[in-house]
Amino acid sequence: MKLKTVLIGATALAAIAPMAHAQETGERGRNGQLNIFYWQAPSTLNPYLSGGTKEVEAASLVLEPLVRFSETGELVPWLVDEIPTVENGGVSDDLTSITWTLSEGVTWSDGTPLTAEDAVFTWQYCTDPEGGCAQASYFDGVENVEAVDDRTIKVTFSGPKPFPYTAFVGSESPIIQKAQFQDCLGAKAPECTEANFNPIGTGPYVVDEFRPNDVISYSANENFREEGKPAFASVNFKGGGDAAAAARAVLETGEYDYAWNLQLAPEILTNMEAAGLGTVVAAYGTSVERIEVNQTDPDPSLGDARSTTEHPHPFLTDPRVVQALSKAIDRQLLVDIGYGAAGQPTCNILPAPEIYASTANDDCLTYDPEGAKALLEEAGWTDTDGDGIRDKDGRKLSVLYQTSTNAVRQDVQAIIKQEWEDIGVETELRNIDGSVFFGGDPSSPDTFQKFYADLEMYTNNFSGVDPESYMASWKCSEIPGPDSQWQGQNIPRFCSEEYDALVDKLSQTVELEQRGEIVKQLNDMLVQGGALIPLIHRGNPAAHAKTLGGVKMSDWDSELWNIKDWYRIQ
Repeated sequence: MKLKTVLIGATALAAIAPMAHAQETGERGRNGQLNIFYWQAPSTLNPYLSGGTKEVEAASLVLEPLVRFSETGELVPWLVDEIPTVENGGVSDDLTSITWTLSEGVTWSDGTPLTAEDAVFTWQYCTDPEGGCAQASYFDGVENVEAVDDRTIKVTFSGPKPFPYTAFVGSESPIIQKAQFQDCLGAKAPECTEANFNPIGTGPYVVDEFRPNDVISYSANENFREEGKPAFASVNFKGGGDAAAAARAVLETGEYDYAWNLQLAPEILTNMEAAGLGTVVAAYGTSVERIEVNQTDPDPSLGDARSTTEHPHPFLTDPRVVQALSKAIDRQLLVDIGYGAAGQPTCNILPAPEIYASTANDDCLTYDPEGAKALLEEAGWTDTDGDGIRDKDGRKLSVLYQTSTNAVRQDVQAIIKQEWEDIGVETELRNIDGSVFFGGDPSSPDTFQKFYADLEMYTNNFSGVDPESYMASWKCSEIPGPDSQWQGQNIPRFCSEEYDALVDKLSQTVELEQRGEIVKQLNDMLVQGGALIPLIHRGNPAAHAKTLGGVKMSDWDSELWNIKDWYRIQ
């Protein structure tokens, strides 16, 4: 099958779009300072060392991939002039290789040329077995990356790759400079503080100062390839505070131009927007607020072996217990109190695009506490001493449920705690500052990767529109642990040989309809196997000043994917 047929069959899943241009032209830096408020402050500017969205997006001002995904999920050439396909000869007929040609004259911000060797090095950096690369799934199935010449990159796959736009595509798989990172391979990666905090990039901005978990100062890249861009001379990227403060700073006081991740009650945002200074926007993609279910034991008495695969969880490995927790959650109530029009209940970890959305788990849409109780009874959990908490073999059914500090999340936690305690599950709540929770510090006990709790809640999604790399995140090899610097996307520590084999089959399947069926099976294995409890299909809300032009918010890439095109409306 020709690749073009696959793409057309997917409707707009991977259509090739022309470059979008800003509506205003002029000298670079003409609009002064741009003020951005990401209230979860980034802890590094190396997206390969953190799975956190805040790090990926802060880095996207500097580091770029070959291709980005637009606000509609279309592939947009970025460091190349053309998207390779079978028809134009860029993808081999047998789908086992893709060849990229870098645009002529692209340089790093230090003035040196971007070359194919930088791409080869990026692959080597992320796939080093001692490196703990957080984005390793983007290179799954890549057998080799070769610099054919200075501008030609050939990526060879271990088998047919129906959707070859993974490595070096999207904000989570950018190219890093070999000259800067060549001494940072493997276990040395997190030790290269200067490179990780001040990466040299090809993007519209350069880092002037990075204060972890605080503020980032950027200035316009004088060697940026597009004349007159970026329009802003500098960017003040503020971290810290909370979602309410970020929203207020854009919508009510006008101190900031853009605020990210405004997970606030719908009426709060509506009231703030009424001040007339800014606009609330939302992008729908694949973001799902979910509860990750620890398949390993987080008991502190285990020391360094806690939350590792050496010690299975004492009861959350029983899918009946997890299904009971899921049945006891009133998802529509969560939408009503926390999301409004920016959310809808979901039973899938992958709710979109439609071709990949399973219907096998839709019973979770019905709030069913009695059914939850029956499942717990079936699993042997009863209240033998009449204290309202179920027990079994001398163990109480008690869980620690953590998330990041966020008003909506704390409201959701409180509701779910009550619902779980109503079915006899003792629930302790914990919230952690988002800058720490989503940070990549391997020494911190409070990161979501360490997962020192029974359950934890947050939102995740994937860049682009093909879920192959995303579903590969739950392979056994992606489990975080001490040997990987606690990096890896398989947060619940789910491990199934059958799942891994199905991911491998997906990577070799060409027909779109067959790929859709395999993805649904993978989704169902995660949900029905008790690794995840999906809650809300989220539209990501943000706000920008009415004086800020060019914003095209994407949920398929970094929200800031086209920041080079932003400008001040005069």
